[in-house]
Amino acid sequence: MSVLTLALAQSAFLVGDIAGNTQKIIEQSNAAREKGAQIIVFPELALTGYPPEDLLLRPSLTPRIHAALAQIAAIEGIVVVVGYPLNDTAHKKRFNSAGVFAHGAQRGVYHKQKLPNYSVFDEARYFDAGTDSVIFEISGRKVGLLICEDIWHRQPIKTLKDNGADLVLVLNASPFQIGKQELRRTLLSRRASENEIPLAYVNLVGAQDDLVFDGGSLAINADGQVAAEAGRFEAELLLVNFDLEQNTFVAQEALKPLPKVAEIYQALVLAVSDYVNHSRFPGVIIGLSGGIDSALCLAIAVDALGADRVNAVMMPYRYTAAISMEDAEAQAQRLNVAYHVAEIHGIVDSFAQTLAPLFADAPIDATEENLQARARGTVLMALSNKFGQLVLTTGNKSEMSVGYATLYGDMAGGFDVLKDVYKTQVYELAKFRNSLEETPVIPERVITRPPSAELRPEQTDQDSLPPYDVLDAILYGYIERDMSLDALVGQGFDQATVQHVIHLVDRNEHKRKQSALGPRISGRAFSRERRYPLVNGWTAGE
Repeated sequence: MSVLTLALAQSAFLVGDIAGNTQKIIEQSNAAREKGAQIIVFPELALTGYPPEDLLLRPSLTPRIHAALAQIAAIEGIVVVVGYPLNDTAHKKRFNSAGVFAHGAQRGVYHKQKLPNYSVFDEARYFDAGTDSVIFEISGRKVGLLICEDIWHRQPIKTLKDNGADLVLVLNASPFQIGKQELRRTLLSRRASENEIPLAYVNLVGAQDDLVFDGGSLAINADGQVAAEAGRFEAELLLVNFDLEQNTFVAQEALKPLPKVAEIYQALVLAVSDYVNHSRFPGVIIGLSGGIDSALCLAIAVDALGADRVNAVMMPYRYTAAISMEDAEAQAQRLNVAYHVAEIHGIVDSFAQTLAPLFADAPIDATEENLQARARGTVLMALSNKFGQLVLTTGNKSEMSVGYATLYGDMAGGFDVLKDVYKTQVYELAKFRNSLEETPVIPERVITRPPSAELRPEQTDQDSLPPYDVLDAILYGYIERDMSLDALVGQGFDQATVQHVIHLVDRNEHKRKQSALGPRISGRAFSRERRYPLVNGWTAGE
């Protein structure tokens, strides 16, 4: 059997680190050649990392890219296909491109034709659309190039097929969201089978700010069957053999798909790991309350960074239940992290004393509760300043949606692990993490006891919110499906409850604008893809 061996370089590339990314491309190309590959394919915009955003506008970017491409062209013994930005100064255009390098020179270049400008994507701001297909030859086979969004449209791959391509390579920076890999598999299988052409799909892996890239690179035959698949959420050099006589990929052992709860958990771990490490923080600090949100965040942080880089601080006040302190200490001991107790009685009492003349005879309300949260935020940020560690905030999507969080209090910090995770998902993730070990890392009663902010006696979340299964269902419909009040009521929800929830979502946009960055796992996160004006006249009934 005569074969062409392809290496799909499912790798992480740090945004802006052109020198480091170039070195990684060289090293992986040499490694692939040593393993017998004749061609290696890297992800979209591998040279700059994705998304480079306004770094693309820096005047010094172009000479750095040219220098990097010269190094890549010098790689011997293997054809290299790599994504990079091309600045066509003569025509005042910039392209999202894929270059083909072999035998000491660049042998071809393709410009992405379909520029996504929806969801988290903003490519029309930076790039011009390409118009021409590109096909090059290797081992007697004609190979076409596409970049990410191109494959989501029918015409680009059809044009390649019509022009005689035998194989298509697709370079991608496709971000993770729940269920995305199944969607990719279905789409790629359809594109391959309807055009009767095999394709190799290489995807980026790693986290960049709020985006997580999950890998899952694929080789798919002309009948739509998956021949090979890389793992998820980790770098991998996937080698696949292409039978030149049969024009098919040689099938490898199939991977079992990850359950949704497992892929969410792995996405969160990767997000924390890359954000902390790429930002060069020595470690993280978490306010451990004895509740389920901070408990889950602690487990994720330990899995991402190791116990020696995680510090937990319990900050009790007079309303903190004894079992909260017991459970927080038990989890810290179970995960072997540094654990400290810092009582905030004196801080809160001092605040109250200072404010008493100003408050005069005003009745006690949420203001006094918020002083507790702000005292805790002050302690955490002081520790961050002193030791250089990043504060991980622990607010979940349900809370952030309805404003059930305190500005400059429990919202203080640099990265919100659960920002795009609904409360009902928090419970699922906690149970999943406990299932991975014989001894649970999250105490069982943290999961089973009613959630409470513990800012006043006998307080529970459901004092002011509907049950979380009801709340999350309404939030999902309103935030991620853009359903109206009437549409949600039509699904059987109580009108007053829906109206209350929508009102909370709308009036708390200002809090979300000031909230910490957090990893995106859904189709509508509070970040790049949901942009609402702070001041507006929209009403809940519309």
